[in-house]
Amino acid sequence: MKLLRVGTAGAERPALLDAGGTLRDLSALVDDIDGALLADEAALARVRAAAGSGELPALDAGLRVGPPLGRIGKIVCIGLNYHDHARETGAEPPAEPVVFLKAPDTVVGPDDTVLVPRGSAKTDWEVELAVVIGRTARHLESAEEGLAHVAGYAVAHDVSEREFQMERGGTWDKGKNCETFNPLGPWLVTADEVPDPQRLALRLWVNGELKQDGTTAEQIFPVGEVVRYVSRFMTLYPGDVINTGTPAGVAMGRPEPKPYLRAGDVVELEVEGLGRQRQVLKDA
Repeated sequence: MKLLRVGTAGAERPALLDAGGTLRDLSALVDDIDGALLADEAALARVRAAAGSGELPALDAGLRVGPPLGRIGKIVCIGLNYHDHARETGAEPPAEPVVFLKAPDTVVGPDDTVLVPRGSAKTDWEVELAVVIGRTARHLESAEEGLAHVAGYAVAHDVSEREFQMERGGTWDKGKNCETFNPLGPWLVTADEVPDPQRLALRLWVNGELKQDGTTAEQIFPVGEVVRYVSRFMTLYPGDVINTGTPAGVAMGRPEPKPYLRAGDVVELEVEGLGRQRQVLKDA
């Protein structure tokens, strides 16, 4: 299923994109698309049955698309997780996953405005595969167990301010948690529709120019292993999100003068089968 949330920011309603591309209202069946729904097999079965019946009411296709997941608990991010991205930045592939956190309040809809922070000179783009957890995960023993705890997948844009991240001391958090720095969606695609998350193409354009053209096959730590690894250090709950890293092609990895983002730039990105985003940047 392709689950999503539509409507004005803060007042989104749950919806489903059916096989014919029609937007369907789920608000009579579920309160929201969130961890509680993803952990409830009976509720998901009711949604599937309703989707198959063709009886769900249609919604206006022109509605704003919000983040496809409400009440996100935490966003765990994996840095330097693509061989080609490590090469372009001159970094050694890490022996273990690089883990940092993004606050849930960075999440906006897939086509919402992204704000260039005040004082920013190095705002960068990163297309990523986002993993949404569907079952509580503690101390998992295998990558297979990790995959079994995934409810679905989405497109994430891990916007980053490189000076704040790399040149201002401390951890990466300052460059990762600026307002609007995690567009998510348009859909949460349930795991049954993504048989192999290591065979997905990722692409990103800036002002119509292709900047990133990668594949999850290049991941150093694949999805199942990432979920297993993270579960050894923190408990993952239904509705938590893991951003699994970005392929080569970011501004930071390019020759000088590096083409960092500015107000007025348009960023478009997609992950195969998971939909497409488009953001216009403005100054904060």
